[in-house]
Amino acid sequence: MKIQQIAPLKNDYLESIGFAWHSDIDGSRYVPGELVEVSSDECERYYEAANELYDMFVAAAQHAIDNNLFHELGIPYNLVNLIKASWENDVHWHLYGRFDFAGGIDGKPIKLLEFNADTPTAVFETAILQWAMLKQNGLDESAQFNDLFDGLVENFKRLLTLDDDTSGFEDMLAQNDFKILFTCLEGSVEDEQTTRLLQAAATHAGYKTRFAYIHEIAFDDENGVFMDGENYEFLFKLIPWESIAIEEGELALRLENIIANQKAIILNPAYTLLFQSKGIMKILWDLYPNHPLLLESSYEPLAGKKCVKKPFLAREGANVSVLGANGEILAQNDGEYGNQKFLYQEYTELPQDAKGQKYQAGVFFAFEGCALGFRKGGEIIDNYSKFVGHIIV
Repeated sequence: MKIQQIAPLKNDYLESIGFAWHSDIDGSRYVPGELVEVSSDECERYYEAANELYDMFVAAAQHAIDNNLFHELGIPYNLVNLIKASWENDVHWHLYGRFDFAGGIDGKPIKLLEFNADTPTAVFETAILQWAMLKQNGLDESAQFNDLFDGLVENFKRLLTLDDDTSGFEDMLAQNDFKILFTCLEGSVEDEQTTRLLQAAATHAGYKTRFAYIHEIAFDDENGVFMDGENYEFLFKLIPWESIAIEEGELALRLENIIANQKAIILNPAYTLLFQSKGIMKILWDLYPNHPLLLESSYEPLAGKKCVKKPFLAREGANVSVLGANGEILAQNDGEYGNQKFLYQEYTELPQDAKGQKYQAGVFFAFEGCALGFRKGGEIIDNYSKFVGHIIV
């Protein structure tokens, strides 16, 4: 793989556009002055892989629902009815997610690692910073696979049209003053700025929007979602569904009733937790054995094979281990998810640069594959990994 060195974005510039999490705990740049060089053909293959895999995830989720596999996937019991209700009605549209891939730029085939389908990170970095990296360095701003913001705008329109064609959106919006309330937990600058970026895309689409912290919102089982007495038809929450289920059980019940009474639509829908669970990788392997985009996955260690052990609903590399062919631990991360169920996924090498740093591709999906970005780190890509942009050469 080839890395192009550029001048990094200055901290004062990053802060001026709302990006405050630019430095890691050791003072190093979270977004270094680097671009991964990719070809247009490689971008096309990432795009096609995301599109094909999404259809496969839909089939796997349907299989899980039909066969009542919620427990096997580690889904909290108080979300099962929510998941079923959101799955059965097309109005619960999946807004966006991010596929994580190995391969694709190193002459090796693309392999799916996981699908961050509920509350994926790196939205701001992918949609805004990659463009800024090219612009600030006098490079061709269009030399990227990066339509994330426009893809989000179009998918917000599909919340009403429920179709590929969004040409009728303005007429539908004119007939009813649809509003979207955006929320996250108070205290995380990254979560808030990411949520506000999604809000900007919805506003650009034409909706009336507002931001509020989750504790400021009123949830009424019979009447829906309210802020300062105003009712909102849509609620976007950058809070993981499993966190709501485990830490806010009363809110989970209220949302179940609100959806059952058809008083609001929650984004991303509850069924995205089926996609989010690493356990679905085993179902995918069962349904599509030896598929070229998949890695062998099991709920038990893979005998005689090097593999990666992942908690079903962990995030940012927490409690992930790399196991040798004899089960020995080669690398591991600590975390708070050690009591979960685990997936064992066949190990595959990530692309490496000359210094031995490894790169994981992230491809965002909003109705279709729409943007590419990379995370750089060690053997396990985690919360200390860097974000690296790309350029098409």
